[in-house]
Amino acid sequence: MSTLQPDWRKRFSQLRAVVTIEMRRYFFTRQALAIYLLALAPVVIIGLHAITSPLGRHCNIAEDTEILAGIIQLFYVHLGIFFGCLILFTWLFRGEIVQRSLHYYLLAPLRREIIVLGKFIAGAVTTSIIFCVAVSLSFIFMYGHFGPKGQQFVFDGPGLHHLGAYLVITVLACFGYGAIFLALSLIFRNPVIPGAFFFGWETISSVLPATLQKFSITFYLKNLAPVELSGKGLLSVFTVVAQPVSEFIAIPGFFLFIGLALYFACWRMRTIEISYAKD
Repeated sequence: MSTLQPDWRKRFSQLRAVVTIEMRRYFFTRQALAIYLLALAPVVIIGLHAITSPLGRHCNIAEDTEILAGIIQLFYVHLGIFFGCLILFTWLFRGEIVQRSLHYYLLAPLRREIIVLGKFIAGAVTTSIIFCVAVSLSFIFMYGHFGPKGQQFVFDGPGLHHLGAYLVITVLACFGYGAIFLALSLIFRNPVIPGAFFFGWETISSVLPATLQKFSITFYLKNLAPVELSGKGLLSVFTVVAQPVSEFIAIPGFFLFIGLALYFACWRMRTIEISYAKD
């Protein structure tokens, strides 16, 4: 037991070093700027809504609650976080190859699995922080302009529970999409095409048979949402209502899925050969 402990400490120290180095880079890149724009766009819109509706005189908390649920479930989960993770995670290794700097990691006395896990954790934490801040600001602006009624809804009603659920969904979406795009970036030289296919799959998942819906990320995140969106429009006619799963199954199953994707990414990294000449 004593002989294994120093080795685990060494691996953890190396992993922490990789995460620290990578996170310093991710917050100040061109890719991060695009993620900031995706995350803050709804915040600006909701902020303008709050300014033009002082004290909620012409607004209804129930209606704004459903609007906020739609923004988070439809924009953030389906679009903002999806494309934010696509931008960042597909660049984790492809960017190093394009910039011809990946060999510095490979020449260091590090296991390749440490490099993969370190980059993944740094990317997942970075996107989680950015989008959680954006979701929190959207929540504050949405209910802040109601004055005392908004405070009562948040602190004496279900408001804080809604915010907690939205933050959990945001973090899970960042980790789930990140694991997929990290694995895809180690398979395809241009992961945009498989990313587009995955986006199509997630988009039409609600009209697929109930069994196939369980192979999409949004199916599990939808079950964690505190507000159910009312299905309207032509697409609702073709929507197949699948049996929901409880959060005690959805969250462990979600992390199992992330673990499988990361296991594949680590295996792929062990077998991959880096050649700058091909890129």
